[in-house]
Amino acid sequence: MTQKNKAGSMILGVAFVWFTTHFGGGFASGAQIYSYYVRYGIWCLIMPAAAMLYNTVFFAYCLRFARKHEVYDYRSYNNAFYGKFSPVFSNLFEILYLCVMCVAPAVAFATGGATLSALTGLPYLLCTFVIGVFIFIVAIFGTDLVRKVASVLSVCIIAGLLIVYIPNIAAGFGAIKETAAAMQAEPVPFGKALYSAFLYGTFQLANVAVFVQHAKSFEKPDDAVKSMGIGFVVNTLMMTMVVLGIMTVCQNPEMKNQSVPTLFMVQNGVGKAFMTPLISILIILGAVSTAVNMVAAMVRRICSGIEAGCADRRKTVLAGESVKNAGEIPKRKISCHEIIAALICCLVDFAIAQFGLLTLIQRAYSVLAYLAIPVILIPYLVHMAVTRFDTK
Repeated sequence: MTQKNKAGSMILGVAFVWFTTHFGGGFASGAQIYSYYVRYGIWCLIMPAAAMLYNTVFFAYCLRFARKHEVYDYRSYNNAFYGKFSPVFSNLFEILYLCVMCVAPAVAFATGGATLSALTGLPYLLCTFVIGVFIFIVAIFGTDLVRKVASVLSVCIIAGLLIVYIPNIAAGFGAIKETAAAMQAEPVPFGKALYSAFLYGTFQLANVAVFVQHAKSFEKPDDAVKSMGIGFVVNTLMMTMVVLGIMTVCQNPEMKNQSVPTLFMVQNGVGKAFMTPLISILIILGAVSTAVNMVAAMVRRICSGIEAGCADRRKTVLAGESVKNAGEIPKRKISCHEIIAALICCLVDFAIAQFGLLTLIQRAYSVLAYLAIPVILIPYLVHMAVTRFDTK
């Protein structure tokens, strides 16, 4: 592979990192798109692009800064970015990210539980419990497996969404036009739709913590702009596709009571005998993989603090003692601390999930957006202005 092809591959790869980070159970279920866009009338056709353009500017700025200044973990990045204000803002960012890592897996619990409940008719509480037990087991014993299949799983979910949405959009084109006409007959103020898109884009800003590590892949800082430009196109197209799919069933009176719009669309669309189990499995797998990664990350955070405090009590080599088999790396065992931490995380997420999928997406994500405004949005705008987009 030539250097030029390698650079292009890295640019494309990081663009898809954005998409797979953005894309999860809440996205696959359609609940996020319905809550932040479709509910706000005809503006839902352009607001996804507006939100993604907003994110593109900030993520490109973040990745460009990280590559230019060679800071590839989010703590070092924040310390460099916030400068003399880092003692305040780096720690505020830690608090914000902690909130994200509590809410995001809870949404995944709720997504899996709501989908399972809609399929089986079982109580939502029982379904979230079953999903929670499964997530706990995988988070303890199967995190490596989830990491290995993450890329394949993402491709499968994207392919599944295309298989489900494209035929339903084609078959329901008349229903989409009826929905658009009804939306125009009872217009929602542009300001409300724009504000909803703003909130959606703002709670996504915390993803800078995930992205900075990937800036190291770029050959030069300006590759970040190209990469996020591609990410803008991919994310906008997929979001618009979900909007159009949900619009095929928006005129159905039962739509307002659905917590999994994608599943409802399939059950009222074409090929439901085949597509209903397909999309259900993909939504649950997407939710579980997201939750497992988040729970595992929280466990690492908790346990690293405990291990740091106990480091002095765990010396394996005493003064003067010879070391046998020095080159061997013992097989890592799961500690009691990790099991307890994972159990606590799962119990907290299970409890939060009982607020319901739509409530979490509409309220909890909005709270994250409000927290991100003083911690990320305003400091970034100030940084852009003062440093002239990091050129001064």
